[in-house]
Amino acid sequence: MASTTTPRASLGRLAGPRVRIFEHEARLGYLLLIPALLLLLVFVAYPFLFGIWLSITNSQIGVNGHFVGLANFQFERGDSVFIQSFVNTIGYTGITTVFKLALGMVMALLLNQVFPAQRFVRAALLLPWIIPSVLSTLAWRWMFDPTFSVVNWVIIHSHLSATGVDWLGKTGTALTSLMIVNVWRGTPFYGIAFLAGLQTIPVDLYEAARVDGASRWQQFRRITVPMLRPVLLVVLLLSTILTFGDFTLPYVLTNGAPFNSTHVLSTWAFAIGVGGGYISIGAAISLVLFPLLSAIVFGVMVSLRRQE
Repeated sequence: MASTTTPRASLGRLAGPRVRIFEHEARLGYLLLIPALLLLLVFVAYPFLFGIWLSITNSQIGVNGHFVGLANFQFERGDSVFIQSFVNTIGYTGITTVFKLALGMVMALLLNQVFPAQRFVRAALLLPWIIPSVLSTLAWRWMFDPTFSVVNWVIIHSHLSATGVDWLGKTGTALTSLMIVNVWRGTPFYGIAFLAGLQTIPVDLYEAARVDGASRWQQFRRITVPMLRPVLLVVLLLSTILTFGDFTLPYVLTNGAPFNSTHVLSTWAFAIGVGGGYISIGAAISLVLFPLLSAIVFGVMVSLRRQE
């Protein structure tokens, strides 16, 4: 007797086992996560674990070391440049974060208004964040140059000073210059993130507040800030982590000069680990802030969960 199975049914039986996994969303999701997981393991997890191992050995570049425990971390306590770098990192991160937060909020509130060429202005204000860090930092280095400084030209011709300022040549102004460039570069990130959050707030809330007689400051305190809190916490978390680990900007602009006064932990770890060859001590320096960053991440996650 001839078979009554249609060609389509036979094809379905053959292809069924092969495509069955695509019928289950959970299994398909885990399958699609495998490439990202492999990238994280290779480029994040392995270097991090290897850095921890290096920090508890006495390895040097080209020389395999042996286990020394916490000796590298004890060595840091007597290193005056490390202490200065630690203080610089905390101040550099804290001060710039406050300014970026305030200026980013002002930028977002202004960009949230309707005005001519609105889209062009929004795109233009993103330029500091889009331009590669090395190029923008080199431009700022030229602007701070004691001989060809555009900033000094403006100061002198405005009769604010007769000789200008040696921005990168003095210990006090060099670190300030680092902070200025960091604020200039990071503010657009805050502004665009806050702008995206502002546009998700229902307009009805502001209209109801105005009907009740609330001032703009009261609307900002009672509506804008609470509704922006999730975005605010996430942006602060990302910015804090990136600023703590900022390497390109300090390295290109000052590289610790003058007299190692502008080193942050990332540049000092590079100078010791790569320049000096003591890669184990460099790894230990780079891990100093890991407990603090872990505590910050944990605190932000708990705060976001409570709000949910």
